[in-house]
Amino acid sequence: MTIALDRRNATSLYEQLAARLRADIDAGAFDPSGKLPSESELVDRCGVSRVTVRLALDLLVHEGAVERQQGKGTYVSGRRLRHPLNTLLSFHEALLAQGLDARMSTLSCRREPVPASLRRPFGPDVGDCLVLRRLHAAGEEPVALATSYLPIELEAVDWYAIPARPVYAVLEATLGTTVQRAELAIRAGAADAAVAAVLGLSAGSPLLELARDSFDAEGRFIDHALFQIRPERYEFSLSSTSRVRLGSVSR
Repeated sequence: MTIALDRRNATSLYEQLAARLRADIDAGAFDPSGKLPSESELVDRCGVSRVTVRLALDLLVHEGAVERQQGKGTYVSGRRLRHPLNTLLSFHEALLAQGLDARMSTLSCRREPVPASLRRPFGPDVGDCLVLRRLHAAGEEPVALATSYLPIELEAVDWYAIPARPVYAVLEATLGTTVQRAELAIRAGAADAAVAAVLGLSAGSPLLELARDSFDAEGRFIDHALFQIRPERYEFSLSSTSRVRLGSVSR
């Protein structure tokens, strides 16, 4: 969409552009991630110089309306992606539920020995598992790297041909099993060089890490997934409806 500015107006072009962007922010015109168009896009849409665009964005930053993330773009201040923990939503579904242009791409899929840490949940007789690595993105922006350890029966699935299908949906369609329960753990992490390259970060950058173990109706372990998430715009939420009342403390 072209942004028309009045060059005959006594108000400077950068102030006019800042006012238009401010109005769009107030109207919720930007996608749920809160990302503004890039400087190059604004130059093309407004027919002004890059200096004018930068002055407008500087003004909005000074006002606290937007914030810049180095190498990632300009965002509406305080706008964050949220992942509810009290529902069995896949990561992809959680992004879709917020109206995002959620995308998944398969980076690798190969048979590997079950890691020592997962031998007990997979079972002592299981030697190999399928290790699936996928990139989650909102539009063109990387959000998370997901590494899933799955039953080897899923090795026959062409994961590259179904980039938008969540693991839970493939488990149900292929094995006829439905996820009934998941155990989650959230911790702070740091991106090694390989993860940083995938997520567009510098090595050592902080990450949110979500570890998820999934079980079917019979309590069988069917998936371990690790999501390494860019933390600057992502948060987890949990609804609580009852209060635990502690008994009196003995003295």
